[in-house]
Amino acid sequence: MRVRSESINNGRIPRASSGAYHRGMTQTALHSLESWRDALAAHPRVLLFKHSPICPVSTAAHSEWERFRAGQPELDTLFVDVIRDKPTARGLASECGVAHASPQVILFVDGAPVWNASHGEITAGALTQAWESA
Repeated sequence: MRVRSESINNGRIPRASSGAYHRGMTQTALHSLESWRDALAAHPRVLLFKHSPICPVSTAAHSEWERFRAGQPELDTLFVDVIRDKPTARGLASECGVAHASPQVILFVDGAPVWNASHGEITAGALTQAWESA
């Protein structure tokens, strides 16, 4: 199965509060564990954001995520809607060994999780620091 990149603003991935996106940013929505494995194989270093569209804490974390991404226009990222793709979100925890949380960001390097943050720990500054340190 090929990893399916989707338009950020196709109504399935939430918009940042500003509604602005920058050219070059690709966010791949994951709908299966196979698509996650394919994405890890394609990207030696990648960030994954797990988001619940019905949670206010997740909405705040998503705003921080988008602030980070706006500052990194060349960066490809992964995204899981934990409501819509619950089996994928739960399966990720089992396969990568990082306990499930939502919202949650996991940084993978060479297919292995090397950093993660959840809830209020997800800030643009923390994401930048993790990305630059990996």
